[in-house]
Amino acid sequence: MTEGLSRKGARSHERDRHRACPAPPVPRSPSLTGGGTPVRGEPWFAVLPDGAAGAAAAGALRPWASGVIDHASGRPWLVGEWPCDQIRHARAGSAQVTVLGRCPVTTVDLTRRLDRIRDLDDVERVVAGLPGSFHLIAAVGGRVRVRGSASAVRRVFQAQVAGVTVAASRSDVLGTVTGAPVDEEVLAARLLPHCAAWPLQEAGVWRGVTGVPPDHCLILEPDGTATLRRWWSPPEPALPLDEGAEAVRDALVAAVGSCAKGGSHYGDTISADLSGGLDSTALCFLAGRGSARLVTMHRQGADTGPSGSGDTVWARRAAAALPNARHLTAGRDDVPPWFGGLTDPRQALEEPSGWVRDTARIAYVTDRLIAAGSYLHLTGVGGDELFSVQPSYLHDLVRRRPLTALAHLRARRMPWWRSLRALAERDSHAAWLAGCAGGLSGEPAPSNAYGDALALTWGAPPRMPVWATGQAVQAARDVLSGIAADEPPPLCRRRAQHATLLQARTAGAGLRQVEQATVRLGLPYAAPYLDDAVIEAALSVRPHERGAPGLRKPLLTTAMDGLVPRPFLARPPRSGPAAEFYAGLRRHRTELMDLFSSSLLARIGLIDPAALRAALTGPRPPLHAVEPLSRTLACEIWLRSLSGRERLPAMAIGGH
Repeated sequence: MTEGLSRKGARSHERDRHRACPAPPVPRSPSLTGGGTPVRGEPWFAVLPDGAAGAAAAGALRPWASGVIDHASGRPWLVGEWPCDQIRHARAGSAQVTVLGRCPVTTVDLTRRLDRIRDLDDVERVVAGLPGSFHLIAAVGGRVRVRGSASAVRRVFQAQVAGVTVAASRSDVLGTVTGAPVDEEVLAARLLPHCAAWPLQEAGVWRGVTGVPPDHCLILEPDGTATLRRWWSPPEPALPLDEGAEAVRDALVAAVGSCAKGGSHYGDTISADLSGGLDSTALCFLAGRGSARLVTMHRQGADTGPSGSGDTVWARRAAAALPNARHLTAGRDDVPPWFGGLTDPRQALEEPSGWVRDTARIAYVTDRLIAAGSYLHLTGVGGDELFSVQPSYLHDLVRRRPLTALAHLRARRMPWWRSLRALAERDSHAAWLAGCAGGLSGEPAPSNAYGDALALTWGAPPRMPVWATGQAVQAARDVLSGIAADEPPPLCRRRAQHATLLQARTAGAGLRQVEQATVRLGLPYAAPYLDDAVIEAALSVRPHERGAPGLRKPLLTTAMDGLVPRPFLARPPRSGPAAEFYAGLRRHRTELMDLFSSSLLARIGLIDPAALRAALTGPRPPLHAVEPLSRTLACEIWLRSLSGRERLPAMAIGGH
């Protein structure tokens, strides 16, 4: 269903609708190595202040844009490219609001809701209770407010353009239009694991382009200045499991409902992963309740497991219980393995993405789903992060319910004395972060570095890959030290809540990068578990009940009881990705070696190709020693993708 924009007047309505709704991208044959620019032909937007200087900044962005929405003054407010069915806009007097993304609100309803606001402090009332995942941009009395989602699936970035602060949905839009150079120190820090240390993820790879924290909004004043303001805070985890499960159930049903809308500008068919795991299976059963036609996709992997426990066995059982859906299966020999499709990469990536290892398989799956008529694909990303609780909840629990905490510790069979010492430790997040910076090295981590008592701390100390140069280690240490010097607070004061939200945001950032690739091919992605309302519902439950030992994802299974047949809620845990990692490494080791033999990361002094080659050789190198390969590959491919831009950032990579 496509909604037009609200009227500014009978004669201007059609003009506004045309300017604000560029034609949606035409689905193309999937190829993630397709060149191009980071902005032209792909969804993005920039937000401008309502002043003369803002109008000048718009002039720098207009060559990249095909859509414009004006301020009440007539100056440009939003510029960019966006599909018509992803935008809702309403105007009332000097106030207007735009919702960009997946949200079931209609223009009529949005206009009615707009009557509730008198100034920028009231803006959240406009979308109160609405499910989905979207940006919210508002202008009231010449002041502008923009925010993304708390999950980091929708982000906002800021930079100085023509002397004023401009916000945008993509960092590379601002990096390109300002000619920003790459920040090599931050790039070195991107060799660290995804969840290395909050707020390392907020450090931008483009100098002068900074991310707005997902729980903050950006306020743009008419004079071009800007301030940050918190718009979202995690809930207090006070609900018992049964009560919290009802909230999760309602939020997840609404989230999936916002995807399965039964018709759109592209069609009336949605698709969903059916891996055989609990998270994706639950989404398929929820999506099957909607009015849209459902196509499921199962990829056969290396997980055979004990008799009857393999993913394919469970996926077939779920397919049989969903007779009205169409079920696609990709055979083990049909799905490209990890690290395929990386030779001669020319895709324009916003930032380094660990998902680049899945380039070929994403293209393969997208091709089949587009052929099946899907206009939106649902993925179970975020389920593990929200519902598999880290043992760090014991650090908080032992101070409130010591007997319960000790019983959980015993049930988890954690090392007794080492765990008790960790439980007694009281380091603040800032102190822990400073320790991470001071102790950062490139020495290989022991195989059990991320288990046992370390799970009770703020996180495992991050380590650089063994092939990082001394220059790279020092650069990353400097970035971490600079962040630690500001003594940033944790995302939540309780360690388990902090860990859950950090993992959810990391998953959200990854999903956002994957969707940028799939949208380019013609198929948007959605992760209902990462909708803000679902995250908020999950975080509202007591962590020791969410993470009760001996139970697998008790919050999710309780929430889905009655909607998903019970046998699927009780399936055994899945195996990890090790088998797929090694299969991809065996298949593409030669291509990886060739890629890094002419490495741009090596040219700027961040990696040692010989050390990387040594780590990857041998019949089966230790997994913990080569796990950082995805991050290194992400940075390498991103550097190479810069040559596909119309305007290459001013980074002298050839001079090292």
